[in-house]
Amino acid sequence: MQIDIRHRPSFAVARVTLGSGESVRAESGAMMATSADVAVESRAEGGLLKGLKRSVLGGESLFVTRLTAGGHGGWVDLAARLPGDATAIDVDGAVNLARSAWLCSSDGVEIDTKWGGLKNLVGGEGGFVVRAEGRGQVVASCYGALDVVTLGAGESMVLDSGHMVAFEDGVSFTIRKVAKGLVQTLKSGEGFVFEFTGPGRVWTQSRNPGELIGWLTAELPFSRG
Repeated sequence: MQIDIRHRPSFAVARVTLGSGESVRAESGAMMATSADVAVESRAEGGLLKGLKRSVLGGESLFVTRLTAGGHGGWVDLAARLPGDATAIDVDGAVNLARSAWLCSSDGVEIDTKWGGLKNLVGGEGGFVVRAEGRGQVVASCYGALDVVTLGAGESMVLDSGHMVAFEDGVSFTIRKVAKGLVQTLKSGEGFVFEFTGPGRVWTQSRNPGELIGWLTAELPFSRG
């Protein structure tokens, strides 16, 4: 499987080139186009309960789309719901993704939902992270522009919880308020932040989907009664 990210950074499309009989698993609704000899199948991989867990807890769809090339190979174009960039991450063990960041992955990578602890719940990520485990590649999408920060051993960074895309397993994290006291938090307009500590990489997005939802909720006519 070969992955080429096109039209970045604002409207990224992942072109996945497949060999004969090779498959890629993608988020439901992500398929934009395929070559003529690619078979498309949608199912709750791992069974209904695992699909529900991935959907309700991990922010992903109940069903996963499996795209399989025919005898002569083929290609698949995949795009995320929100405008922004995407990146192909090599997985050799595990990578942790934010809710709804998973776009697609190779057959050697399993996607599951893991409990991230109460600290993650407080941070607004729903308490759960999406885990990409195994060996292969995963494509993570983001809202806005994508940055990657490489942290050395013991090196730390602070990141607003809504701007996290992914982080490697070697990176530890804690959650804390960005400002001391409720009044200061309200004044700053910020809530909770991640404090990541290396070694490892952290992927970030320049826009916060939660802020978009909040703005739309306030501006759309039905929200005004």
